[in-house]
Amino acid sequence: MKRINTFEQYEREYNRSVLAPEEFWAEQAEQFTWKKKWDKVLDWNFDEPQINWFVNGKLNITENALDRHLASIGNQTAILWEPNNPNEQAREISYNELHLEVCKFANVLKNNGAKKGDRICIYLPMVPELAIAMLACARIGAVHSVVFGGFSFKSLTDRITDSECSMVITSDGGFRGTKDIPLKSVVDEALESCPSVNKVVVLQRTGEHIVMQPNRDVWWHDEIKIVSGDCPAETMDAEDILFILYTSGSTGKPKGVVHTTAGYMIYTDYTFRNVFQYNEGDVFWCTADVGWITGHSYLVYGPLLAGATTLMFEGIPTYPDAGRFWSVIDKHKVNIFYTAPTAIRSLQALGLAFVTPYKLDSLRVLGSVGEPINEEAWHWYDENIGKKNCPIVDTYWQTETGGIMISPLAGITKTKPGYATFPLPGIQPVLVDEKGNELQGNDVEGRLCIKFPWPGIIRTTYGNHQRAKETYFNHYKGYYFTGDGCKRDHEGYYRITGRVDDVLKVSGHLLGTAEIENAINEHKDIVESAVVGFPHDIKGYGIYAFVICDHERNDTDNLKKEIVETVTKFMGPIAKPDKIQIVKGLPKTRSGKIMRRILRKIAENDLSNIGDTSTLLDPAVVDEIKAGAII
Repeated sequence: MKRINTFEQYEREYNRSVLAPEEFWAEQAEQFTWKKKWDKVLDWNFDEPQINWFVNGKLNITENALDRHLASIGNQTAILWEPNNPNEQAREISYNELHLEVCKFANVLKNNGAKKGDRICIYLPMVPELAIAMLACARIGAVHSVVFGGFSFKSLTDRITDSECSMVITSDGGFRGTKDIPLKSVVDEALESCPSVNKVVVLQRTGEHIVMQPNRDVWWHDEIKIVSGDCPAETMDAEDILFILYTSGSTGKPKGVVHTTAGYMIYTDYTFRNVFQYNEGDVFWCTADVGWITGHSYLVYGPLLAGATTLMFEGIPTYPDAGRFWSVIDKHKVNIFYTAPTAIRSLQALGLAFVTPYKLDSLRVLGSVGEPINEEAWHWYDENIGKKNCPIVDTYWQTETGGIMISPLAGITKTKPGYATFPLPGIQPVLVDEKGNELQGNDVEGRLCIKFPWPGIIRTTYGNHQRAKETYFNHYKGYYFTGDGCKRDHEGYYRITGRVDDVLKVSGHLLGTAEIENAINEHKDIVESAVVGFPHDIKGYGIYAFVICDHERNDTDNLKKEIVETVTKFMGPIAKPDKIQIVKGLPKTRSGKIMRRILRKIAENDLSNIGDTSTLLDPAVVDEIKAGAII
């Protein structure tokens, strides 16, 4: 596939992609292996919404990520795995070996009753078998739904139930820093209320004793011994579902974002090659967990479609010490490194003593993902990790977009710290005011929308198309609404300013306030809660919970610990509140709506800018909350 090499070429390609988008994307699609070419490039209507790319085209994504590479780079490393424990042996899996393992596990799935269209939940640690399981699902046309291994049994139950999974792929446990994560026992608890699941395939990772349920649970290592390595790829329609990935929304129930086969494939490959300026032979390391969209698009699918070597890391950046990232980069001669601002800020706070022992001279490109990177962290990353020789691509995109939307192209786009810079070819961003009027020209700030579909766009929310319509397409007619605020400066550079809905971005991950509130309210003594975000030095945003207790409790510290434990149980540790304030009431309008704007100002310690409280049912509540605010 041709790659953009100069900024002038970017401008030409961008203009072409806007003037003739169907011709532009058809050109990209020609590079792939198709079982049958498409009849029409695009059929779309944002009002429905209904979006079909490469209409009636037939293909299988695994033939493009694996089979077509075998003749040319079959012996090249596809997945380079670095374990949690640095003393454990790393693994190198070639394209030939990966193809064989995927075919074998695809046959394991079929032997255990899985078929095209079935939904399969994957709840595994960061081991190569996670990628193998995803690709095996795609090989047979089953829909994978990966759930992050840090989520609790309740979050797992909700996701399995919503997509009616018939099978779960998990392991006895996982390693993460000094912790052993008991994944199988979480699955067992979740499946007590998931009647749709009739099979569980269990990978042995930790050797922990687990209970295997007869007729339901089978061991991966036993099943893999009895299958052939030959598994022809199922013929899939371009618009057949490839995967469902759950993300938090502004209601309590997570929503299953649906991505389909051809458009997602073409978009992840195109963005991977161009944003990171991938060169043949590069070692690419995306530090994201595969349980998030970044891991799907830029750890598994994007790199493998491009024939790259993708590094997969089981551990955390601070184990066994805070030099682990830099140690791994030197050990495996990583060329492109893609991580989150949260990780950069936390490592920056621990000082340069953990950085200076490492050369980092293999690095060519640095990337940032999950949230806008603040200027201080950008400069630290540039100077101490990139040695001022590595362009930083500050990428903006979402679970719903499938791939990167606005970003510098490494070494081609002139960067500005804190700015995602310019849209990629095929992406037509607009800023609108609250009424949906388009804001023309530069030096404007508004809500970020996109006015034309791109191949990686969300197609629906699983089992509830109306929810997709209301969340993304109803706010501003004729546009896809990102939910984010954005500035376009005097030079046309885009800077994302944060969410404008009831969703928090904590450590780069979206968490719905309603979902956290629902978890808090599971505590027997809590009658109501309200959650808002506040600026946090490491996470970007922290979680501030205002809670009402149904009776006076003198052991406030214990109550707060119990609330944290409750949230961890029902959502997982990722959603733990950073600050909990016990209050007697919440600021509500006369219709009963909580005024989160006021709570946000209190959480941000912006007490002089609370605004008008006269419309509240009980304005005195605000003074009480202000008096007890945790600064």
